[in-house]
Amino acid sequence: MNRKTLVLPAVIGLLAPVLAACGGSDSGSDSGSAIVVGTTDRFTASKEAPAPLDPAYAYDVGSWNILRQTVQTLMIQPKGEGDPVPEAAESCGFTDSGNERYACKLRSGLKFAGGDAITAEDVKFSIDRARAIKADSGVFALLSTIDTVETQGDNEVIFHLKTADATFPFKLSTPVAGIVDPDDYEKDKLRDGFDVDGSGPYTLHAEVKNDELVDAVFTKNPNYKGTLKVNNDKVSMRSFKDADAMGAALDKGDIDVMTRTMSPEQIDKLTNATSGDIDIVETAGLEIRYLGFDTNAPTVKSKAVRQAMAQIINRSELVSKVYGSQAEPLYSMVPASITGHSNAFFNKYGDPNLTKAKAMLGQADISTPVKLTLHYTTDHYGPATKQEFEVLQKQLNDSGLFDVSIEGAPWDTFRPAEQKGQYDVYGMGWFPDFPDADNYLAPFLDKDNTIGSPYVNSEIRNTLIPDSRREADRLAASADLTDIQDIVADDVPVLPLWQGKQFVAARDDVTGTAYALNSSSTLQLWELGRGVSG
Repeated sequence: MNRKTLVLPAVIGLLAPVLAACGGSDSGSDSGSAIVVGTTDRFTASKEAPAPLDPAYAYDVGSWNILRQTVQTLMIQPKGEGDPVPEAAESCGFTDSGNERYACKLRSGLKFAGGDAITAEDVKFSIDRARAIKADSGVFALLSTIDTVETQGDNEVIFHLKTADATFPFKLSTPVAGIVDPDDYEKDKLRDGFDVDGSGPYTLHAEVKNDELVDAVFTKNPNYKGTLKVNNDKVSMRSFKDADAMGAALDKGDIDVMTRTMSPEQIDKLTNATSGDIDIVETAGLEIRYLGFDTNAPTVKSKAVRQAMAQIINRSELVSKVYGSQAEPLYSMVPASITGHSNAFFNKYGDPNLTKAKAMLGQADISTPVKLTLHYTTDHYGPATKQEFEVLQKQLNDSGLFDVSIEGAPWDTFRPAEQKGQYDVYGMGWFPDFPDADNYLAPFLDKDNTIGSPYVNSEIRNTLIPDSRREADRLAASADLTDIQDIVADDVPVLPLWQGKQFVAARDDVTGTAYALNSSSTLQLWELGRGVSG
């Protein structure tokens, strides 16, 4: 088969696949050798983060993609996008008109991979555990609207919420709400290391070297009972040091599939190739990149400094020079394809303008050049991150208003330092927990936010976020969501840069690649199978 790009556009919230000629996700599977998937995600157990795969701690796209294969949730995002549907549950729904009481009935016959039956008490244990541990990753905040969890018999769980939350079904589809066995997980302590036990479609065998997971071997769980069709018996996910090493492994046939994160050069090469046995699939993505600020830090405490940066940074130039057609400028924390999006930063600042930026700093009596260090992670968001920060550095320094240096660190060092407030300005990415505007705003602006930001806006926290969550019709929440985005554009506690597309490359005898990633960057290994080379 010739190399080809299969572009999967998002249409009115529905991901409409265009499948490879050699077969789609329903083509069946070969029960023989494992399908080998490559990733540049690194999984390290360290003193700062000893429990990288505990559902009560994990809160990044890489670790979640391991948990989604192994730990079952009451709800799940469907294959074709849209609202979440029952998974471990047989049925779920709000039982009151105010969206404050949510009840789930468990699917009959549920078992953990080890064979123990799953009861409503196990669900309550799992969710109460994450809420009680309150891990410093901040993932517990996804469950912050829960007041109490009640069980009725062995198969019914009732969630009493503190306030209306129309997004709650989405939150029950995330790994922090994963069902774990009380025999394997302590109630008040995280589970160190890389062992994961659940009731998902696969069991996990972790191959570890020097406290780092190098190969995650997923084997089909014979006790799994849920909605997913598992098209293979085994998948091996190998971690590579960089995109070049991963690409070389694909070319040699050592791996079958290449996921995040490929370099822009690799994507261009595969897209433009006219022969070969490797296909590339492009799907609609909801990944964003942004700058975060410690708004208490002396260098950026003045809103004028942050506003001046927003006025100077040229997103179009940044995207063009670094990512080309693989990304788009972003003028809000909410991506353009999500209901409730507004171009708040463009409305506030327009095109880059040095004169306006200079005036902002002058009116605030800020001496120039403002000396700053921009921090970024060297190994978490792909090989182009350094180049991205070099472009940002040049844009700010060329203005004459800033004296910027840049400093990179590996993720296992970068993330704890960022959470502890050791960086004044830092680059982060966000892969949504679920595809709703709330999940691009509350995680950065609400109490117990994921980046540990000291920024507080009482109108956002006490009025706009709660009011927006009352609306089951998300379009009806747009006014509140727009107000939040306008406040963020004015105060600049975070500065959105771009939103990206996502890609999967695979040998052409691998089927199901059209659904290997959903729009939230969830890796759906169960979709992969082996077919007949085109």
